[in-house]
Amino acid sequence: MRSLKRLLALLLSLALLAWLASDGRWRALGDSLARFSPGLILLALTGFAASYALRALRVSDEFRRDSGAPYLACLRIVLVHNAMVNVVPFRGGEAAFPLLLRRHFGTPLPRAIASLFWFRLQDAFVVAALAALVWPGVSAPLRLTAVVLLVAVALWLPRWARAPHRWHQGSALAGRLGRLRDAFADSTRHARLGWLWTAANWSVKLLTQAWVLAQLLPAGLPVGAAGALGAELAAILPVQGVAGFGTYEAGAAAAMLPAGVGLEQGLQAALALHLFVIASAVLAGTLAWMAGLVRPSTDPTESSKTR
Repeated sequence: MRSLKRLLALLLSLALLAWLASDGRWRALGDSLARFSPGLILLALTGFAASYALRALRVSDEFRRDSGAPYLACLRIVLVHNAMVNVVPFRGGEAAFPLLLRRHFGTPLPRAIASLFWFRLQDAFVVAALAALVWPGVSAPLRLTAVVLLVAVALWLPRWARAPHRWHQGSALAGRLGRLRDAFADSTRHARLGWLWTAANWSVKLLTQAWVLAQLLPAGLPVGAAGALGAELAAILPVQGVAGFGTYEAGAAAAMLPAGVGLEQGLQAALALHLFVIASAVLAGTLAWMAGLVRPSTDPTESSKTR
């Protein structure tokens, strides 16, 4: 099954490459990239930097009681993790987050993995709620129903995780699941502030991408917002293109079709935005890695090796 998903992901990315290679569409992509004026680049980089800063606040708030989690160390982890997610195929870059937490803060892997899972759940809930609020052509009662259901499930999950359970008394598998549930409960301790950082991050991130798309098309900000949401919602699909190429562009272009943006025009603008997002992530991750913002490792195993 995993091999089939990887094959489909590769085919999606190759399809995007074949589309670009046909009929001189490389030149049209160059025209889209040329629309990145110095002012637009500065605004986009400022928006992405604010988004990175808010993500680091979420990580710092999550782990400050466990290890102090200095903000600059959390910022470095966020930037390196974000760069890995953007460039490593098949979402393999996600593994960087728990490994970096263990290396620098001594965080146990189950705790770090559960935290990453909770962060991704929060991301999904917030993006889905924003989509329900602003997606064109949806009636007000349906919007309200969707948002209420999302909020109800999001509030119920932490309570379920922290509720007493007897999973540890079952089989070996049940015991492992019980430990994961306990780790997940630890990750939801700061749920209120976590939701604040998550909502602020996605508001800034989506607004920035919406503005860039609107300038590249050109079109109004609501059209760009639909494209940005479509691109991010495509990330929850079970099959992703290599480094997101193919699914990101298709999601953005499909979301802008009802606004009258042609498929080809939408794909070109989305690809230009995607390339800029990846370049920004790689640049920020590289600078963070080189700057050495994090304190020396507190991993007990590494400390013992140095003695």
